[in-house]
Amino acid sequence: MKFSEIEADTWEELRPYLDTCLIPVTGLSGSEQPYEVTAALERLRDVMDWIELPFKGRVVTYPSFQYGRENILSQINEICHNVKLSGFAYIIVVSADMNLPSERITNADLIVDPSWVEGIGSQEAGAVLGRQIQQMWIES
Repeated sequence: MKFSEIEADTWEELRPYLDTCLIPVTGLSGSEQPYEVTAALERLRDVMDWIELPFKGRVVTYPSFQYGRENILSQINEICHNVKLSGFAYIIVVSADMNLPSERITNADLIVDPSWVEGIGSQEAGAVLGRQIQQMWIES
């Protein structure tokens, strides 16, 4: 579910079910050509689909970090912290193109980035990710 689909008058009713926040990271530099931006956003969408589609009704997708690389990692970590303070129990940070070191984003419960997908293969990555998210929910 996208953040923009939640109305103020229904949030309190939905809140107990929507306990996981998805924070996308595109990681653009601004030097990309328009077709490269399109391709980057499509790759990110494909990875987000592994989470949004099977877990609709439990995951809220927040706006993405579009621009920045190393210099945005502390900001992403701070946003994860603040989103947890706002009431979300779990934070998933996802990027299709940018490696997101877990030691720099300590407030995220799960980080999905190119290094996560390595060795899994895109065909089975969605299923593996689904199991990992369910395990995250069970363990807490």
